Amino acid sequence: MNNLFRALNDSTRRQILELLRERDMNAGEIADHFSMSKPSISHHLDLLRQAGLVDSEKQGQFIIYSLNTTVVDEMIGWLMKITKK
Repeated sequence: MNNLFRALNDSTRRQILELLRERDMNAGEIADHFSMSKPSISHHLDLLRQAGLVDSEKQGQFIIYSLNTTVVDEMIGWLMKITKK
């Protein structure tokens, strides 16, 4: 769960998740939305992948990233459980 909160603690990573909510993308397509280097975007994607928020699949020469909502659903369920009295 620490990886999840660490991943969500950065505005760039939250913006990447919003982009992937619209459609699956490769790293270059994601990088086009930001004014930072492609290696920096790759680092953000790696942290999102480690947290389970993003899935990746190699398609030809590209790696396609997609949003994994299962982890978010589990986190929401956990938060709901601990806030109920």
